[in-house]
Amino acid sequence: MAATAGDIYERELKHLLGGDQKVIAKMVKTCDEEESRSYNMMLDDPFLVVRAAGSLGVDLVALRWDFSFPIEVKSSAECTMHFSRNPRLTEQAAKMKETCSRSDLLPVYAFRLKSVRGDPWRIFTIPTDEELRGKNELLRRRIPKMEVTSNGNYIMRWEDGMKLCDLLSYMSSGVS
Repeated sequence: MAATAGDIYERELKHLLGGDQKVIAKMVKTCDEEESRSYNMMLDDPFLVVRAAGSLGVDLVALRWDFSFPIEVKSSAECTMHFSRNPRLTEQAAKMKETCSRSDLLPVYAFRLKSVRGDPWRIFTIPTDEELRGKNELLRRRIPKMEVTSNGNYIMRWEDGMKLCDLLSYMSSGVS
């Protein structure tokens, strides 16, 4: 059975965060020098990344001595992802937000735009006014929030997200 596009990108992100040298080398081929440097930081300071069963609305869990967060991976050939087009996405986001809130974790969405040169990943979080404990609060303030329509539906606009390489650089800069 062939892997779905979603599975391919989940694995790609898992290996990037986990410091897999081959996957990082492939990713940085179209990246500029700064993007490449950020991705290469994962070679020395990787996360332990676990693929989740999906029942919690989470694809991956990234764990490291300084940061830990659940990640939902989304990919598209379109620059904008409207959650209202699929009610399951909205339910999934609500469940993830509620579950993370109880544990003081930051819900992270990784949006992979297909067929783009440079860093194809953008990072978002679900909007909340609730403060988190520790370094998760620093990330909550820094990572762009998904847009919310007047009807309460989420929208991710790829160009409004934080580059994954920028997040990696920020987390590796000794944030305190």
